[in-house]
Amino acid sequence: MENPANPVFLRYPGGKKRKVKSFFDLLPTKDEIKGRYFEPFLGGATVFFHIRPKKATLSDLSGDLMDLYRGVKKDPKGVWQKYRTLPEGRDAYYAIRNEDLSKANLITRAARTLFLNRTCFKGMWRYNSAGRFNVGYGGEDRRWVITEHDLVMVSKLLKGKHLLTSDFEQIIAYANEGDYIFLDPPYQPGESEMRNDHFGYMCFSFTDQIRLARCLTKASSRGVKWALTNSGASEITELYQDLHLLVLDLSVLETDKGERLETRKEVIMTNLTKGG
Repeated sequence: MENPANPVFLRYPGGKKRKVKSFFDLLPTKDEIKGRYFEPFLGGATVFFHIRPKKATLSDLSGDLMDLYRGVKKDPKGVWQKYRTLPEGRDAYYAIRNEDLSKANLITRAARTLFLNRTCFKGMWRYNSAGRFNVGYGGEDRRWVITEHDLVMVSKLLKGKHLLTSDFEQIIAYANEGDYIFLDPPYQPGESEMRNDHFGYMCFSFTDQIRLARCLTKASSRGVKWALTNSGASEITELYQDLHLLVLDLSVLETDKGERLETRKEVIMTNLTKGG
């Protein structure tokens, strides 16, 4: 059953915080994973926090995101103290957003990223062509929903876990028989949808979707079990047409209060049969 104390602390486009209940029966328990757990599109880490595997390699292509996890893992109270002292308001947001912290220490960078995530518009994770975070101000309503206790809990769950900044192909190549991979890549848009720009310069093209499918085919041949979420776009389901598919109708455009605005078909694809 779902862990009642899931410590998801980030706002993240496409996050599975509200959706994991719809497909958790397809996910293995931590005791069913005989080897390592891999998650190469970590994002908000909802599924990792849900399963709480004993051994895990967690990764994402975003260096800012992974530095946030590294900072919270290393010193959650230090990140919280930096976070809570950052000023409020629109002007402060843009000043902090535009500040160059490339030479700042890990804890300061982590606190800044957490601040931007909690106060930016709809939790979007978007960068310009120069690699600078460029999402506008969204307000303070969601800033204090999280607590120091949340960061401490996240830190405990990350203890002993490997955190990497990497492309998914390298991470999938590490997995072998007995290992399990959960993948939640940027979704392929349907015919009537505009391409998702939440990830800015880190655009995930259909060529990447094909590359991902090929990596998972190779992983399957090594005895790796995995599950992947994506949109119900026909070109995606055709890439995985020989697999068991669970088709879900889920709300994809929501306010932070969970108000349902639009529905779109999503698919959960897996080569794992529960109990086998």
